[in-house]
Amino acid sequence: MPEIANALTVDVEDYFQVSALAPYIARADWERIPCRVERNVERILELLAESGSQATFFTLGWIAERYPQLVRRIVEAGHELASHGYSHLRIHEQTPVEFAQDIRRAKALLEDLAGTEVKGYRAPSFSVGKKTLWAFDCIAQAGYRYSSSVYPIRHDLYGMPDAPRFAYRPNDALLEIPVATARVLNHNVPAGGGGYFRLLPYCTSRALIRRVNKADRRPTVFYLHPWEIDPGQPRVLGASLKTRFRHYLNLERTEARLHSLLRDFKWRRMDQTFLAAPA
Repeated sequence: MPEIANALTVDVEDYFQVSALAPYIARADWERIPCRVERNVERILELLAESGSQATFFTLGWIAERYPQLVRRIVEAGHELASHGYSHLRIHEQTPVEFAQDIRRAKALLEDLAGTEVKGYRAPSFSVGKKTLWAFDCIAQAGYRYSSSVYPIRHDLYGMPDAPRFAYRPNDALLEIPVATARVLNHNVPAGGGGYFRLLPYCTSRALIRRVNKADRRPTVFYLHPWEIDPGQPRVLGASLKTRFRHYLNLERTEARLHSLLRDFKWRRMDQTFLAAPA
């Protein structure tokens, strides 16, 4: 069988903007915290170039506004530019009107900076759930062609385990492309990266991706953050033990794991992987 091309995605936000750290870092302090995102994204771009891989960068509008040259670098390198919203607020923290304004602002900003259409959107912390299904209509009405905002797993902070595992249409105008899961013993097991990529041995991620490719004959959607390859990032004081464990464990190993991931699988952009073929 021909090799399946998987979709690699990067959520472009800095370490201090992570939702789990929100109780410990005031949003008003963002402007005073030195950003580390630029050099981390540049390193990811180098790794992608070395392996001949392509990716989709779901970029936060707040970051794009401050680092327009980084947005242009992503596009010039042949990768897809997509939206992560502007302010990194989870959907349930906003009214429908506020959410619509946020995602429209981000789309317009990114398109103006890059001179290219922004087709995709990903909600912060995969915050499309059963109580926020109204967001799909907002995303479509804002002009996005696809979303990758659902993770069909059980998790204490996000997840919609009953959602379809593969691409589906929540309305006539939008394609939802969930992050990858493998079906094991009648349960959805996370196969799409993020914290699981750092916390568990690399062989686990590799085996689960192969399972989806071989058993389901489907591409996986994998994601990571630029801060996950940055073991030198400042430690946030006062964070709970669980938060520190989830955020800091194995940061020093992630770049090497990413290098292995790029070697072991074929990677493409989201739009090339899913919009070119019928859902």
